[in-house]
Amino acid sequence: MSDSLPEVTVVEETEDAAATVVGPEDDPAAPAPLHVPRAATGHPEVDTALDRLADADHLATDGHVEVYEDVHRGLRDALTALDARPGPPAPTRHPTTAPQ
Repeated sequence: MSDSLPEVTVVEETEDAAATVVGPEDDPAAPAPLHVPRAATGHPEVDTALDRLADADHLATDGHVEVYEDVHRGLRDALTALDARPGPPAPTRHPTTAPQ
């Protein structure tokens, strides 16, 4: 071989090659957890939705959309539930008090 060309290693493919699992340590482009800390909010519905984000850690990028949409739906439902809860009565103005 010439000194200007790099030496090429030939890898023989086997029938078992399709069953080989490649992890993040073998393939830097493989899905890997981001390890983003999530603090509890104290609202179970919100915490459940935010915990669901961890499911995206093990998916390829094209699988993230489904997880994000599910989390968004859960957070939207939690906010909607806040509107449905009865709260304190609205303050009333006395008819004799003039607005300032």
